[in-house]
Amino acid sequence: MLSITKSMAIMGIDGYVVDVEIDISNGLPSFDIVGLGDTEIKESRDRVRAAIKNSGYKFPVEKITVNLAPANTKKEGTSFDLPIAIGILICTGQVKPIKDNTVLLGELSLDGSLRSIRGALPMAISARENGIKSMILPYGNAKEAAVTKDISIFPAKSLNEVVDFINGSIMIEPIKINIEEYFKKDDYDVDFSDVKGQENVKRAFEIAAAGGHNIMLVGPPGAGKTMLARRFPTILPEMTLEEALEVTKIHSIAGTLPENTSLITNRVFRAPHHTISTVSLIGGGRIPKPGEVSLAHYGVLFLDEFPEFRRDAIEALRQPLEDEFVTISRVNATFTYPAKIILIIALNPCPCGFLGDEAHECRCTPNEIRRYQNKISGPLLDRIDLHVEVNRVDKQKYFEDDKNIETSEIIRNRVKKAREKQLKRYHGSNIFFNSQLKNNMIKKFIKLDNKTTEMIKDFFDRLGLSARAYNKIIKVSRTIADLDGSEQIKYEHVAEALQYRNLNNKYFNS
Repeated sequence: MLSITKSMAIMGIDGYVVDVEIDISNGLPSFDIVGLGDTEIKESRDRVRAAIKNSGYKFPVEKITVNLAPANTKKEGTSFDLPIAIGILICTGQVKPIKDNTVLLGELSLDGSLRSIRGALPMAISARENGIKSMILPYGNAKEAAVTKDISIFPAKSLNEVVDFINGSIMIEPIKINIEEYFKKDDYDVDFSDVKGQENVKRAFEIAAAGGHNIMLVGPPGAGKTMLARRFPTILPEMTLEEALEVTKIHSIAGTLPENTSLITNRVFRAPHHTISTVSLIGGGRIPKPGEVSLAHYGVLFLDEFPEFRRDAIEALRQPLEDEFVTISRVNATFTYPAKIILIIALNPCPCGFLGDEAHECRCTPNEIRRYQNKISGPLLDRIDLHVEVNRVDKQKYFEDDKNIETSEIIRNRVKKAREKQLKRYHGSNIFFNSQLKNNMIKKFIKLDNKTTEMIKDFFDRLGLSARAYNKIIKVSRTIADLDGSEQIKYEHVAEALQYRNLNNKYFNS
């Protein structure tokens, strides 16, 4: 007896249809799964056998062969448990044949209940694109998959419920989501109004948010670098539906999407520990998965104590910062994960942290300071647009009235206006904000007068900066002008942008 059910698998951040072919024939009792399945799929034999028996159905004592087609692509995960179990029950006549335009997904517990899986949203989107009309999957994934339009999502809690639904014994209402209800404004538990002082850092953050620029914070312990960084997402423009879907797909694949969550609607803030491996930061593995740099897509990646990260992990950031995506090559396939992030790095100026601090004396030797600072290479520093010094806040600031401190909403409104100018300027060029400008496009969109050009030349002659640093300064100047409401980049805009490179010379001598 042969049966075929449809399921889905993930490749990169997209899904593809898998035919679960099951043949039951006479012979010595066995249960084999072929089609390049990983260990999780091989182990599904025991889960399926126990789930069928414990749900009150008969498990055939015959030769069972399961093929996951196409058989030339590597498959992983536990989502094939349900389609394998239903296929076996179809072969034994305990379940009616299922329609070709229905997909089955779900992990089975030994008692027959359904557990949530990874990648429900990208699989639902790809299923719809392949003409699939309905999907049966665990209850915990229902809201996530229901974001997809034009496909009916039927949530189930157990194998018994799925069997009764297919046989027509019970009705399951397809779940529906009103996407607009999930977009809430100001859904953050922190705000820039919490921060007293640090006006220079807030200004730099506003520039970084408006132009999509990367930023480096250098200062002593306790100056507020982490506190400021955690509030940075609150001044970024709200996510669009397209952005929310793409971010949710990545987190669904990685297994970091909370159960019963349909969409990630806030800008993501990722802050991995400095002991993280290169694979965990960038992505990869035996079966590639997105790393932190992709999990922060359309959001913020914050790396605190930056020199303490592994050198190979730090240097691996170069390519995603430049290209806005991560490419991972394997023998059978190449995987590409998006990585449009704003990178914030924070570090102390020396191992003890008190170099240049008026309140404490630095205990580090010149060699220790040099070794510590040399952990960050010049090419990587070149890719950081804004270099900002974070000093301790005067204690008197803590006791001042905070009525005049700007909230995140006020700053975000200015950022949104600047972003709108950029969208209009770069319309049709696949550029959305200033930091994305390619070198060959700078001359087309950015014009400087002679006085401003001479000032930049003098600055570069004195500091010996690279061509990449020059382009970064020009882009930051363009963003400062946008915040100022000026279409023309003025002398004072470039002068402010140049200030964000003095720190590089002060501490790192590069």
